[in-house]
Amino acid sequence: MHVSTYPMMHSASPGLLLLSFLFLADADSPPRFTRTPEDQTGVQGGVASFVCQATGDPQPKIVWNKKGKKVSNQRFEVIEFDDGSGSVLRIQPLRTPRDEAIYECHASNSAGEITASTRLNVLREDQLPSGYPTIDMGPQLKVVERSRTATMLCAASGNPDPEITWFKDFLPVNTSNNNGRIKQLRSESFGGTPIRGALQIEMSEESDQGKYECVATNSDGTRYSTPANLYVRELREVRRVPPRFSIPPADSEIMPGGNVNITCVAVGSPMPYVKWMLGAEDLTPEDDMPIGRNVLELTDVRQSNNYTCVAMSTLGVIEAVAQIIVKALPKAPGMPVVTERTATSITLTWDSGNPEPVSYYIIQHRAKGSEDPYKEIDGIATTRYSVGGLSPYSHYDFRVAAVNTIGQGPSSDVVEARTAEQAPSSPPRQVRGRMLSTTTAIIHWDEPEEPNGQVVGYRVYYTSDNALPVNQWEKQMVRSANFITIQSLTPNKTYYIRVLAFTSVGDGPLSQDLQIIAKTGVPSQPSDFKGEAKSETSILLSWVAPPQGGPDNQITGYELVYRRADDTEEKKVSFEPTTSYLLKNLKPFSSYTFQLAARSKHGIGAYTNEVSIDTPQTLFATNFRVKAAMKNSVLLSWEIRDKNPAQPFTILYGKGQSVEVDGKQTQKLITGLEPDTQYSFLLTNRANSAGGLQHRVTATTAPDLLKTKPTVVGKTNADGMVTVQLPVVQTAAKVRGYYVVVVPLKKMKGKFLNPWEEPDQMNLDELLKEINRTSISHALRIRRQAAQSDPRAYVSAHFKSLPLEFTLGDGRNYGDFRNRPLLNGQEYVFFVLALLDLSENTMYATSPYSDPVTSSDVDPQPMVDEEEGLLWVVGPVLAVIFIICIVIAILLFKSKPDRKRAEAEGRKGSFPCSKAMSSHHPTDPVELRRINFQTPGMASHPPVPISELADHIERLKANDNLKFSQEYESIDPGQQFTWENSNLEVNKPKNRYANVIAYDHSRVILSSIDGVPGSDYINANYIDGYRRQNAYIATQGSLPETFGDFWRMVWEQHTANIIMMTKLEEKSRVKCDQYWPTRGTETYGLIQVTLLDTVELATYSVRTFALYKSGSNEKREVRHFQFTAWPDHGVPEHPTPFLAFLRRVKACNPPDAGPMVVHCSAGVGRTGCFIVIDGMTERIKHEKTIDMYGHVTLMRSQRNYMVQTEDQYIFIHDALLEAVTCGNTEVPARNLYSYIQRLTQIEPGENVTGMELEFKRLASAKAHTSRFVSANLPCNKFKNRLVNIMPYETTRVCLQPIRGVEGSDYINASFIDGYRQQKAYIATQGPLAETTEDYWRMLWEHNSTIVVMLTKLREMGREKCHQYWPAERSARYQYFVVDPMAEYNMPQYILREFKVTDARDGQSRTVRQFQFTDWPEQGVPKSGEGFIDFIGQVHKTKEQFGQDGPITVHCSAGVGRTGVFITLSIVLERMRYEGVVDIFQTVKMLRTQRPATVQTEDQYQFCYRASLEYLGSFDHYAT
Repeated sequence: MHVSTYPMMHSASPGLLLLSFLFLADADSPPRFTRTPEDQTGVQGGVASFVCQATGDPQPKIVWNKKGKKVSNQRFEVIEFDDGSGSVLRIQPLRTPRDEAIYECHASNSAGEITASTRLNVLREDQLPSGYPTIDMGPQLKVVERSRTATMLCAASGNPDPEITWFKDFLPVNTSNNNGRIKQLRSESFGGTPIRGALQIEMSEESDQGKYECVATNSDGTRYSTPANLYVRELREVRRVPPRFSIPPADSEIMPGGNVNITCVAVGSPMPYVKWMLGAEDLTPEDDMPIGRNVLELTDVRQSNNYTCVAMSTLGVIEAVAQIIVKALPKAPGMPVVTERTATSITLTWDSGNPEPVSYYIIQHRAKGSEDPYKEIDGIATTRYSVGGLSPYSHYDFRVAAVNTIGQGPSSDVVEARTAEQAPSSPPRQVRGRMLSTTTAIIHWDEPEEPNGQVVGYRVYYTSDNALPVNQWEKQMVRSANFITIQSLTPNKTYYIRVLAFTSVGDGPLSQDLQIIAKTGVPSQPSDFKGEAKSETSILLSWVAPPQGGPDNQITGYELVYRRADDTEEKKVSFEPTTSYLLKNLKPFSSYTFQLAARSKHGIGAYTNEVSIDTPQTLFATNFRVKAAMKNSVLLSWEIRDKNPAQPFTILYGKGQSVEVDGKQTQKLITGLEPDTQYSFLLTNRANSAGGLQHRVTATTAPDLLKTKPTVVGKTNADGMVTVQLPVVQTAAKVRGYYVVVVPLKKMKGKFLNPWEEPDQMNLDELLKEINRTSISHALRIRRQAAQSDPRAYVSAHFKSLPLEFTLGDGRNYGDFRNRPLLNGQEYVFFVLALLDLSENTMYATSPYSDPVTSSDVDPQPMVDEEEGLLWVVGPVLAVIFIICIVIAILLFKSKPDRKRAEAEGRKGSFPCSKAMSSHHPTDPVELRRINFQTPGMASHPPVPISELADHIERLKANDNLKFSQEYESIDPGQQFTWENSNLEVNKPKNRYANVIAYDHSRVILSSIDGVPGSDYINANYIDGYRRQNAYIATQGSLPETFGDFWRMVWEQHTANIIMMTKLEEKSRVKCDQYWPTRGTETYGLIQVTLLDTVELATYSVRTFALYKSGSNEKREVRHFQFTAWPDHGVPEHPTPFLAFLRRVKACNPPDAGPMVVHCSAGVGRTGCFIVIDGMTERIKHEKTIDMYGHVTLMRSQRNYMVQTEDQYIFIHDALLEAVTCGNTEVPARNLYSYIQRLTQIEPGENVTGMELEFKRLASAKAHTSRFVSANLPCNKFKNRLVNIMPYETTRVCLQPIRGVEGSDYINASFIDGYRQQKAYIATQGPLAETTEDYWRMLWEHNSTIVVMLTKLREMGREKCHQYWPAERSARYQYFVVDPMAEYNMPQYILREFKVTDARDGQSRTVRQFQFTDWPEQGVPKSGEGFIDFIGQVHKTKEQFGQDGPITVHCSAGVGRTGVFITLSIVLERMRYEGVVDIFQTVKMLRTQRPATVQTEDQYQFCYRASLEYLGSFDHYAT
């Protein structure tokens, strides 16, 4: 720099001179520089600023000159200082060599002029010396509130260390005269860390607002950062009030098992969150914490407890306690003691066991060993009580419970006691006897039923004169035996014998008379003689035969004597030996007495005592039977005798269930039964159910063979036909036949209603008669069906075995039943009835009802069954439609260019005119194919309504994709076409796979090259798209020998987009050879291909090529999209990345371009998937149906094997379902503001915003538990901070297993793809104390050197993350020694640097941890700007220092804030490169890699808000 001075002096006298000096001193003074410009070395395209300031009186004027001339160029700008002290010459962008020169700052005033000169050198980037400064971190957009501190960050490096200075609005920032308000913070270089020179502005004012640049200068040159704006906004006056309770929780006293609600309300500004705690346990889920008010609902409370209400905001945490006291029940009394006992009572005493007052006691008792409930005696006021009414000589259990005002307490221990003995209360049983000789009898008996103690002995009384009182009879006593012999009897006399038992207390009652005749060989009395009425005119008598003494004394028969009560005359009946006898022809409703004697050849024995039995009233009903048994019901029927019965009937069944039936009814349907179960039914007339006769039948209900309902798989067509899927039969073992039953529904108040919940509730009598009526002729039955005009259920088909599908209403006959067409406008349900061949009664099982089916006409016609009437209406219409169809057919046929090809397809079949009419666009090749060349499969697989797509797919996926397999297998392979060109010897080497050929009729024909045979051939076929013929070319992956043909095809077909669905190599096999240049230009045959640009993203790459054809001046641009996320095996796990790829492809395909070239390896499988999904997503925009089946069929008629596997066919369905469900959420960045405005409004018809709906749509896809494998292993469960947040098995970060340690390869962490790179991030939970070593192992093994931490260690009073790093001195974590190197406290984050050394081999790395400190403990940051700065900072550091490994991001669970960080990282980068935003799809994609990513709606909304703020900052960037 050089300075020259020019004072203005005239020759004058000394006096004048002195005067003038005095005058000058008083007034003018020449210019003097206070700051002169310094020499600079800048970089091409960069900035140079020269500062020049001067003082003088008057204030000098400053002019800038370049090589002596005033500077004038639009790249040169002169900026004046506000105080007029000088100016800055700014040159931007710098150009070399033209800007290299000497520049002069010329200052002049009336008193003189001075000049300072300076030199500028400009270097190209490739000339820069190695020590030239670089800006490692420039300032970012900043918004601060007035009076707050703003910090503009800057870090630079170079050699020597550069000096950092700042410019604001292109003028240098003065950090010296602001009373220290504006100061520059400087950090020293530390082990290669850049110099930091942050500018800190305290007490910011409006005047601090402006554009700031950071400038780094050292001896090698000067470098400027990108400018960043600082905005200073008005301080928002927020009243900040710490939380306080406006309604503190109240104490409560409740009964045990009671419920109570405790309300807690807190206020403050900001409003506090309120939660409930019990001890240290949180009762309010953290992700669902209400603001202001929280009601704790306690149910079935058994224990007293203190519940704490906690209110918290950023201004503090307060607590209040509510005491819930459970009133206590009394304690158990002491075990009772037996103090007295009698034969029927036990006296107990017990200790109260309760210091508090007891209202009364309850004694509970039951027979020992009994399972019956205890009998209770309550209201006992004393602790002594005598329990009476017990059975003598019996064991009992007793216990006591106390009752107070709250309730009954627990029972005491049990005491066992036995009552005292008593005389027996029943006589000995089964007294029987026989003569041993003419004078000696032997008598036997059994112990009494109620001995009431130990039987000590028996007394036997006997006499031949029963008129005497018993005490005058002869008697004998016997102890410890149950028989006795009586001697010295008088022969041929009848003796009467009675027996009693006695205990030590007394005698029991005497037995009935036993009569015995003192005659050898005559039988004694039959015993146990009794009878019961079998009907109103018959009684069944039974007895036990008397004992017989030897073969000589056999019983030869019996004599029965009986009479009716009112008759004097006795009747006698004799019959053969037996033990029961049915006496008939008695009078109803009468009382009869009976006596019975046995007879042997020696004579008649003694008669029994008289027995009296009644016949019942005349029967109220007969023929009670089971008419039909269903799975949940049974139909019973009977006949009535009395035509006007007064009494209703009762049917008893099951476990005490009963139903009452009107006396006039003759049948009843019993419902609510279990399938395949035996039931007994009892019919009684209630008035006389005790003495009256009861009818009993048993029946078994039908097994549940048809559990699922039949479903409709197609739309009803105009002919009243609909295709239905019939249920699967559980077992076909005992089924006689299957019947499809159609039930027309009745219309009530304009609606069709089904009065029954299930078919079993219907009265199917008529139908069953119809099914069983074999005598009627077939014709008569069909006529009868046709004649039914009211909507009654009818059978439409009979099958021996049930088909999978059936067309209702096709007018044909199925096993004697006509399948009538469904009537227009009528609504139907239908079901399947399986007739079972199981028992004499009809038994059948029914399926549930189908969903209602309406025949297609929109205006319901009256139910006209007369076919003539219908023909008058329909006939002319059909005629017109038919004529139109024929005309269309002729036109189509004529317009077909290749008639032979049409014939070759040979699938004319029927011509469904209705289809032609319904197809709105007969230009669509798929629809044309449906009309002209329909395959049988297409007829049975119509297009699916979009509204039913989800259900349709669910149906296909049932039973392990059973229906999918069937549907895929049924697609016509379409291999009836010729492929002669592919088979030519000259062309065979051009086919990658011998069996994948190009059909002749649809192949792409190249222009022939003279003299080269086969030069028109390439293994490629045209494929039609939606409403566009030849929209695609499907081809194989190029071979080296076909590169020239491939590019010639691209040129000749005017293709703009090439879609590649494979990697070059998969599973170590070449799938496609690289047919494009890696860099620069290559020539393939006649085409020269230049690579202009490559963008590699996480799941696909986009290349741009320039094409030139030799001999042509035309240059064309072609884009090459390669999808890299299709796995080597199978199909992608989720369609989300594929759909994103498809959207990008569509956005880049010009409407006037030629066919899109699509290839994979063979050009059939993945290629087919791409084409179907693209075509169908296009169709969705225009139609309400979707037709995957038809589209695949069409493609297969143009190229073989299209859509190669069932998995691919399923993937197509999944992708289209997602496309339908999620819609398009991609927004051009410029429309983001209006899109967010729309999302924040309430959706019409809903009471939620679009934003809520969008977030809910995300949550609708739940992860199946099978996706978590390692995370759920017992050895790993404790490693998960939250039980519900775990990594998917497919995306989890695997550690190297440690031998012998189960689960040592597991950590709760997931790989997440970035915008450009797969596995760019690791999302993980905040380490636990027990997983810290695994965490460092993960960082090391996966080479992750940048860590982002988005939580504090503790928040809301609980641990969110264990401190996994050492604070002051080095610490060892398993194999790794971690040394803390440095810590920088930035306004919004802390940067920590660690040196990590592997103790096994001594290798070291630097790991940098960014801990964001501005995320509030609840909710989300108010502004996204600071967080965006932070994201930028992290990624810049990664670019500068990071190794190749991923960035590890964690919060507490590793899904909420972590998800926001990764979402915004991807969204902002995409916004920069593509100018579009799609928050929904980005989060959806993240959620396929880690569950619940972006956890709350707040966080989701924050992503939108932050994106908008980021977009806003673009307006102010100078770049």
